[in-house]
Amino acid sequence: MPIKWSAVKVNEAMDEVERQITLAEAFFTEAKAKATEARRIANLPEYIDQRLRHLISDIERIDNVKTTIKAIRQAIPDGAIEAEQELARHGSTQSLL
Repeated sequence: MPIKWSAVKVNEAMDEVERQITLAEAFFTEAKAKATEARRIANLPEYIDQRLRHLISDIERIDNVKTTIKAIRQAIPDGAIEAEQELARHGSTQSLL
């Protein structure tokens, strides 16, 4: 049974999201380094250090985004992208039913 949504468009959207995440990674890495450096400030109170650790943890969650993108791609039914591309190559006609 064919799906009613576009597996190709979902896959292309994930390509675009992945490209943006890849571009952002360098900035997140730099932000994490700066937050880590801030933790080394002399006489830093524990409540500030705790918030900095939380910030670093949040920055590290960029890996969760990559995992979610992978999960979305895996949720696309096997062969759906290929079937849709094949249909597009040969054109499609609406069913009279």
